[in-house]
Amino acid sequence: MERKKLTIIHSPMSYEFVLDKNTVRITRKTILKHLFRYHEVEFIPRCSAGLAVTFRTLLLTKILSRGKSVIVYPDGHTKNITVFSLIKPCVSFLKSTAEKSLVLREIKAACERFAHEIEDRGKAHGSLTRTPVDLSKPAVYLRTNLQFNVTAGGTVGHIAGVLNNLGFYGPSPFFLTVGHIPTVDSAIQTIIMEPSPEFVDFREIWDMHCNTVFFNKACEALSGTELSFIFQRYCLYNYTGVELSRHFRVPLVLEYNGSEVWVTDNWARPLKYRPLAVKIEHVNIRYADVITTISRPLFDDLVRRGVDPGKIVLNPNGVDPGRYSPDVDGTEVRRKYELENYIVIGFIGTFGPWHGAEVLAEAFGILMARYPHYRTTVRLLMIGDGTTMPLVRNNLGKNNVENCCILAGMQPQEEGPKYLAAADVLVSPHMPNSDGTPFFGSPTKLFEYMAMGKGIVASDLDQIGEILEHDKTAWLVPPGDTDALAEGLHVLIDNEQLRKRLGENARKEVVEKYTWREHTRKIIEKLKEVTGA
Repeated sequence: MERKKLTIIHSPMSYEFVLDKNTVRITRKTILKHLFRYHEVEFIPRCSAGLAVTFRTLLLTKILSRGKSVIVYPDGHTKNITVFSLIKPCVSFLKSTAEKSLVLREIKAACERFAHEIEDRGKAHGSLTRTPVDLSKPAVYLRTNLQFNVTAGGTVGHIAGVLNNLGFYGPSPFFLTVGHIPTVDSAIQTIIMEPSPEFVDFREIWDMHCNTVFFNKACEALSGTELSFIFQRYCLYNYTGVELSRHFRVPLVLEYNGSEVWVTDNWARPLKYRPLAVKIEHVNIRYADVITTISRPLFDDLVRRGVDPGKIVLNPNGVDPGRYSPDVDGTEVRRKYELENYIVIGFIGTFGPWHGAEVLAEAFGILMARYPHYRTTVRLLMIGDGTTMPLVRNNLGKNNVENCCILAGMQPQEEGPKYLAAADVLVSPHMPNSDGTPFFGSPTKLFEYMAMGKGIVASDLDQIGEILEHDKTAWLVPPGDTDALAEGLHVLIDNEQLRKRLGENARKEVVEKYTWREHTRKIIEKLKEVTGA
């Protein structure tokens, strides 16, 4: 029988099964025909070697292989999966199965307790009973999202952007997080809160259980410390910021980048405990003293849900204009990919369903068919990876333009500016929400593009079209219109002076209005206003 090696890659939303660089589809309905079929199966988790992998994943990895089964951790550490090594995870799985109802009761009781407190304290309409915020004391930035080994993306830019600027308005903050975030100032005291492996087999229960774990670890780490406020980046099933705000009797600032319930409804598998997720989200937005949110649709949605508009700060994302600048040299990247003699179209992202990477790939194929001479003068450089990469590859392949495109993969956040500097035109082909609701994003790439001083082609979509002005700071096209996108690329490819003018205007605009320093200042000013400081 042929020796075959199957690799299982765990992404935030799913598993990808790869056989000899080709994706294999394995579902619950088809799994029987894959049992013990492969000579070797390796599982690549997204967590560190110190954190447990689910029993069901270990079992799956084992029963797909008729030979060797191994876990390959991101740090290079490996672990063989044997029948004996499955015993302890199996016991843990059975224990968690028996105890998960206790976690659910605890979370429901906490939600009821918060709801009564909000009502009793008169916070349902945003009125506050706290003393003025004392900015002479350090703040706490809380990141509780169970995503590990995050090396790049808009999340990284946003977290580092706010953290690195909080110190300009008070002492250096504490950063409580499940993992390190690149580009965060090394002088900021970072406290890693590793989640407990209990309930890891039941992802939603695990998320909920981490409220208790993180609260206890935070209290231990901050014991005896006087704080100014808690800043939490909101995530699904988590109310640790609320608990810490109550415990330390300081205000809570909630960073709200959209409803996590909506995100899972539209971009992931359905939630098993959706009503409870809605309650926890409701507790967060009603309890918070200040909510910082990135777009008008999110502002309006919060108001519709009963949040006092007086405690919301409308605050688009931003950029560090020193890190992202026209002065960054992209020569090394151009040399690496043999792009020295080409006009380069650049895109960076995590290839989410809203990014439109597959639309760009389709438009690039149209561009090359419409202007065949570009095959010798133009290249597409796509930086990143994610869920829509298979669609990107398919669109490049069907239009026979794979040889004209470099898929650079995910690059460290620190390297991002160099890759953008290697491009002549930068593209933001974002797509509308599939359910017809307004696009609520504020893409960090947009502000990074502007700061680089490059010509931009972007979707004229909600806030993107409000930040950028057609033929002044960018060339705007209808979202999802591949013909218009191809033509927009053509316009900038053939007009160097236009690229220069758009880039200079965009750089000036972003430095004046959309830096992380300004973003953070707005949060602090709203906090002072709301608490009467």
